[in-house]
Amino acid sequence: MSVYATILPLFFLGFLGTISAKDIKGSAFCEFYNDTMCAENEQECSGREECVLHDLEKRNHCYVLWTVNSTTKETIIKLKGCFLDNNDCYGKPFCVENSMKRKNELFFCCCEGNMCNQNFSWVPQPTSEPTEPSVIHEFEPVPSAKQQAITLALLIAIPMLLTISSFSFWCLYRRRKLGYFNEIPTLEPVPLPQPSPNLGLRPIQLLEIKARGRFGAVWKAQFKNEIVAVKVFPIQDKQSWQTEQEIFKLAHMDHEDILHFIGVEKRGDNLQAEFWLITAYHEKGSLCDYLKANIVTWPEMCRIAESMARGLMHLHEEIPANKADGYKPAVAHRDFKSKNVLLKADMSACIADFGLALIFHPGKPCGDTHGQVGTRRYMAPEVLEGAINFTRDSFLRIDMYACGLVLWELASRCTVQDGPIGEYRLPFEDEVGLHPTLEDMQESVVHKKERPLILETWRKHNGLSSICDTMEECWDHDAEARLSASCVVERVATLGRALVLNSSTLIRVDNTNEIITTKESNETAPFGSRTREEYYAQEQRKNKECLISSVHVLPTSFGPIDSYFTNDLYL
Repeated sequence: MSVYATILPLFFLGFLGTISAKDIKGSAFCEFYNDTMCAENEQECSGREECVLHDLEKRNHCYVLWTVNSTTKETIIKLKGCFLDNNDCYGKPFCVENSMKRKNELFFCCCEGNMCNQNFSWVPQPTSEPTEPSVIHEFEPVPSAKQQAITLALLIAIPMLLTISSFSFWCLYRRRKLGYFNEIPTLEPVPLPQPSPNLGLRPIQLLEIKARGRFGAVWKAQFKNEIVAVKVFPIQDKQSWQTEQEIFKLAHMDHEDILHFIGVEKRGDNLQAEFWLITAYHEKGSLCDYLKANIVTWPEMCRIAESMARGLMHLHEEIPANKADGYKPAVAHRDFKSKNVLLKADMSACIADFGLALIFHPGKPCGDTHGQVGTRRYMAPEVLEGAINFTRDSFLRIDMYACGLVLWELASRCTVQDGPIGEYRLPFEDEVGLHPTLEDMQESVVHKKERPLILETWRKHNGLSSICDTMEECWDHDAEARLSASCVVERVATLGRALVLNSSTLIRVDNTNEIITTKESNETAPFGSRTREEYYAQEQRKNKECLISSVHVLPTSFGPIDSYFTNDLYL
């Protein structure tokens, strides 16, 4: 009876665990940790990660990768996060490593269920199959119903225990290799009107790491005589690598304000497998890093803001198919921030990092996607509240909220503000610090309705004041009241056209549409066959959507013309 009392509870626990596992349909949230990022004091190296599911037939899991110090026996966590669909993680509500064999002294476990990887353990089990001695014969006679329950428990629990013990750490990654790597060709260059070189013919030499992020590291690399950028994704972020190349391979994505895509590769096997995304390289780096070390002039700010908004507009818009290219659906970026805006040599901007982007195919729902993704600091109020309407326009408006914050970053480092230029600060850095939690952002943005401070000295320059109006309308608490990307493009472009230099002639339009010049000039130049009146009438019609209520791109009262138009504004 003592043997029966010992074994029976174990079998029933296995039976209950099997039943509960059937109710788990993957992980929506996992605990996130990156030892490398934390060692370099990177922001957001730990916290909660939302698992994005792009294929409804698959599941997400949580995982932990750790090691043990051979001297101190201290457990050292290397990585935690979401893990792509894998059969060996099915039905495992707890993160437990059972393998007795370990490769490179690394331990790995995966599980199903929200935040199931908060706790983890190593419970080694022998790989040999447990024998079935005649233990049952030692049981005392039991009633028929109870005997049936025992038999059912044995039939379910024993196969489950055998399955768990039969898969080692090596087998887990070997199965993962067979399940996913075989379907990926060595090279998948995007088809462009002028195809890029076949990367598979020549090796790419990685030179130095330029940046690190949640989804991998960005390297400066050399391919033949060309300097390129290589974004290296670890194995657990394969889904982001797939999403990025899917976005880049859409029709009409070869755009001057979108980072130029070259190709992809898969390097290495098993635990050392890496996924490469090869793009154009821009020496100036991200807008965030540039603003930390540099200030920008008014023409530079207008150029950056317009090209950035134009790239976002191109991403957001649907483009019908034509003879040269196919149909391009609307795309939401979902992680728009100054870190994901790169600066070219001519100070124009291009948008990068589409690992969280969402494609809106016509006639299809957004899918089983989670809205609370991206960088907490740049999350719109509705994202922080978890109150998103899962429609295309809702996701595009979330991008526009973040666009307003990036405009604020630009304005804070622009030379035309009246007074000293302060050190670069992230949006909400004064309000919530450098490492805000989700609760910090909810309190500041949702409950207090705070926004980054716009200094009065910025308003003294009429052009910068118009940018301030634009950013405020981008980050409006009411999502439906926010400006579209096309409207931001028109507003900033209008500021660039506000000053026309024609034989030292300054031209502007007041609220009566009267054209004021400082001296006589050619009646038609630079407007071609149109008169100046016709030109500005067309511009007003073009900007009708953006010039709303009493808010105007160009102020109606300028004061002395020299106080508004500076030499920096000359085109």
